[in-house]
Amino acid sequence: MADVNRGNRPLSPHLQVYKLPIAAVTSILTRATGHALVAGILLLVWWLVAAVSGPGAFAAADWVMRSWLGFLILTGSAWALWYHLLAGIRHLFYDAGYMLEIEQAEKSSWAIIIGSVVLTLLTLILFFIF
Repeated sequence: MADVNRGNRPLSPHLQVYKLPIAAVTSILTRATGHALVAGILLLVWWLVAAVSGPGAFAAADWVMRSWLGFLILTGSAWALWYHLLAGIRHLFYDAGYMLEIEQAEKSSWAIIIGSVVLTLLTLILFFIF
């Protein structure tokens, strides 16, 4: 076997050197938002169960829902829901064989990020108006 000097080069690219493509970041975020949606669902289910459990339980759950932490969790869940939905729609296009070129994937990744933020802001505006 040839004697290969492996001490002068890294074994793999590190995050300090290698920048993840935006399509990879959005793919990772899609998985993360899927898991993050559980926090909002658990909070909502707790609030609904407390509503049928009695006034004391509902008062405690409603206080948490109306607190800054509850608002933060529900806003994050709304963003995660919009992001996950838009990423799922993009995935349908991928499955059909569309938008698989690098430039198209980058544009759709930015569209998902910007679209999810805009839709979340619209959701908050509609929530506070009505």
